[in-house]
Amino acid sequence: MAVSRFALTTMAAATAAIIAGAMPAEAEIRIGTAGPMTGQYAVFGAQMKAGAEQAVRDINAAGGVLGQQLVLEIGDDVCDPKQAVAVANQFAGRGVVMAAGHFCSGSSIPASDVYYEEGILQISPASTNPQLTEAGKWNVFRTCGRDDQQGEVAGNYMADNFADKRIAIVHDKQAYSKGLADETKKQLNARGIQEVLYDTITPGERDYSALVSKLNAEGVEILYYGGYHTEAGLIVRQMRGQGMTTRLISGDALVTDEYWSITGDLGEGTMMTFSPDPRKNPVAAPIVEEFRAQGIEPEGYTLYTYGTIQAWVQAVEKAGTTDPEAVAEVLKSEQFETVLGPIGFDEKGDVTAPGYVFYVWSGGTYDYVEN
Repeated sequence: MAVSRFALTTMAAATAAIIAGAMPAEAEIRIGTAGPMTGQYAVFGAQMKAGAEQAVRDINAAGGVLGQQLVLEIGDDVCDPKQAVAVANQFAGRGVVMAAGHFCSGSSIPASDVYYEEGILQISPASTNPQLTEAGKWNVFRTCGRDDQQGEVAGNYMADNFADKRIAIVHDKQAYSKGLADETKKQLNARGIQEVLYDTITPGERDYSALVSKLNAEGVEILYYGGYHTEAGLIVRQMRGQGMTTRLISGDALVTDEYWSITGDLGEGTMMTFSPDPRKNPVAAPIVEEFRAQGIEPEGYTLYTYGTIQAWVQAVEKAGTTDPEAVAEVLKSEQFETVLGPIGFDEKGDVTAPGYVFYVWSGGTYDYVEN
């Protein structure tokens, strides 16, 4: 194991350091992942945690980074902005040099201020709101796409396939949700199609019958929902309860089997946008097999978190240091081989990789929509 560059190189110097009360440098590097480890979106926190833990295990088994072992800190922000700031401050206090997080855009954006002030790299595997990277912070990156990209794909798909249908757009007022709904509306409207209803709900409730009654009264045939799987599933159930056959279309926050656990067969035909499924990437096959051997299905953002840490490790090795500014320069100038395939980052910190595609839920699983 390599000795820290701060380690003393002679016995006399070591003796002097001990006399002075100095502590020997620890041969480890501390990183973190943060997301909703508890709360109604905890399934996504579990995805991120599983991906990060496996990445750290694999990297350490291969010799670590710059001859040092990785130590992983887990932060639970419950997708709450204030808690996200608290987690970011905790990471700073523990000497974390890179945070793979957060999940919710409403958490990542305020946390990014702390990471910027503390000089910590932030690489989100999941936060899609454009504001995260549009702020121009040198230390902020993401391995997922952006809502303006996702919304453009969704708007175009509906314009191409459902132009003759009565379309409604609904979101839950959170940063991710509103951003996604608004970008989808923007593209749909640009294609000359006006939604018949634009409305909002309050997340975390159990009864959305008032919204469903509005949708029913308007004869809505396609509901585009900006939000998370829990509310989406309840809305679908309650639409079916009112005899509606309306198709739900949503975004990447439906990439969890928990969606089907809520809807059962009532979710048949639900559509969503998400990046190309990394589980289908041949390069990722050994890692996918390892997860499944542990009884973990690496859906959603599991492999995105794994790939986030992979990219960072390669940048550190290229830079020859964990210094965040040096690593950030490498991230913006190189390509990295990951379970997501080859990826890089532009000057804003956005990933340069294939964009969004459409999936359909059927029989309890989701797969690509055949064009």
